[in-house]
Amino acid sequence: MLKAILFDLDDTLLDWRGFNNQWPEFEEVFLGRVFTAISHQIVPLTNFRAFVDDFRERIREAWRQGRGTLIAPNLGRVLVETAEAMGVPSGKIDEAFVLNAYDWKAVPGTKLFPEVLEVLKTIRDHGIRTGIVTNAAQPMRIRDIEISEFGLLEHFPECRISAADVGYLKPHPAIFQRALDELKMQPEEVIFVGDNPIADIAGAQGAGMQAILRITTPVPPMLSGLIIPDAAVNTLDEMLPMLDRWHPGWR
Repeated sequence: MLKAILFDLDDTLLDWRGFNNQWPEFEEVFLGRVFTAISHQIVPLTNFRAFVDDFRERIREAWRQGRGTLIAPNLGRVLVETAEAMGVPSGKIDEAFVLNAYDWKAVPGTKLFPEVLEVLKTIRDHGIRTGIVTNAAQPMRIRDIEISEFGLLEHFPECRISAADVGYLKPHPAIFQRALDELKMQPEEVIFVGDNPIADIAGAQGAGMQAILRITTPVPPMLSGLIIPDAAVNTLDEMLPMLDRWHPGWR
């Protein structure tokens, strides 16, 4: 019996196609807030460009290693390491301090896919529980700010998981198991929906769940014979009649 549906966040619920891809410039606003907070409240820092460059090298290396080890990068940890490399005494700041200073907000140009809120309401109105599992370097309390701006928070009251908090990236089984544990459910009672064939589809299937591929861009042909989703949809509302066939009586 279907009891819950887990969703990836970026490019599954949240549409990034309108973002202008000027991430370095956008990111510097957040890094500037951290740099200023440290300088005003902890110890004076004088070289913002060195701070930015050090952070970027560290976060790139964390993602490079993560792609091989599935150990998740953590924004807060990298910011603390950067600050200490710039001369902040060890132990003078923690992840909470730098993340509060970072002051994350929704990214300009991003928006919910148009059907998301209606589909989530239908699912929850029929007693199906929901969760988010995202491969974000930002801890979930940071992404919560963003999803609240989009009106998503009320649709995910109990299970919102970021790789940064778990310590592992999808497709590692630990991040899927954390979601199952939070919902107190078995994998056969849960469906996962995501846009990434490896992280979302192979990962969820490896954890014992059915997995639906949300198609927003063409799937690389090399994956077509290796990773086969249980179903594929172009919009999330296409998922509802599919659930009727798989789990008659769910609504």
